[in-house]
Amino acid sequence: MLELGISKLALIGVVALVVIGPERLPRVARTVGTLLGKAQRYVNDVKAEVNRSMELDELRKMKDSFQEAARDAEQSVRDSAREVQQHLEGGASDDGGYNMPLETPVSYPQYQRPRKNWRLKRGATPQWYKARNGVRTRAQSGAARVARFRPQKFN
Repeated sequence: MLELGISKLALIGVVALVVIGPERLPRVARTVGTLLGKAQRYVNDVKAEVNRSMELDELRKMKDSFQEAARDAEQSVRDSAREVQQHLEGGASDDGGYNMPLETPVSYPQYQRPRKNWRLKRGATPQWYKARNGVRTRAQSGAARVARFRPQKFN
């Protein structure tokens, strides 16, 4: 960059005053200032665009490397699953063992919704009944619940 000191700026100002004249110097100075400002904004926009394109390229490379790693992991899982399946279906194993039949999976009963809607029944209970019988009507935080049931200290 150009290094402009005080002496160089003063010399440029004196030459501009002599060449342009004192009447037109303020208007020319404003015009030069606006043009320099526009040029500086343009340079900053170009720099920002270049930085964005470089970041975008880096992100694409990172995305490609992640996708490749995911594909490798998926392939290794598939290969190991295929080996296990072949081992289970293949009969005698290489280490002299024998092929054990697979156990049938345990079947769990299917979930059935309770017949009564306990939320509706509980919501229909009057407030005076809940208050008399000690039914909780408001949610309580974990810390408040612990503090409520903490044993009292004896003095």
